[in-house]
Amino acid sequence: MPASPDTASDLDDISFLGRLSEALSTRIEEQTRPLFDAAGIVVPVRSCSLLTALGEAGEASAAELARTLGQSHQLVMQKCPALLRLGLVTQHPDPGDARRKMFRLTDAGRDQLARIDAYSERISDVYRTLFEEVGDVHGAILRALNALEARPLSERARE
Repeated sequence: MPASPDTASDLDDISFLGRLSEALSTRIEEQTRPLFDAAGIVVPVRSCSLLTALGEAGEASAAELARTLGQSHQLVMQKCPALLRLGLVTQHPDPGDARRKMFRLTDAGRDQLARIDAYSERISDVYRTLFEEVGDVHGAILRALNALEARPLSERARE
């Protein structure tokens, strides 16, 4: 966790932007879990986008989901066991390639996705209120990601 905003720390230095970004993600996850519980959402907070992507695809392999989410295949595969255990997704071999596993939502998964969609509408308003206080964090993150995609840090460091 980052130091209190009232206490300066060498670890909050600009050179540790990645650590602060991870701390923000962790803080959001921690504060989202009780809201999920109240909404009847059992999906792990960091797996919602995976469930959403699978819902949009209907059926997909881990590699396809990883591409859609811009995440590693390994990270997607780490998230799947919890979704399987919760009965939110099923997996079966791809008929065309038995080495490849295909995932699809169960009825319980579709119910959770509907709950996430309803929650997303409410939390968007909460985030807008936060952004009125601190600035458009969402937009800043998207701009930073796009800028780093266009010109990586290694290229910037050479200049």
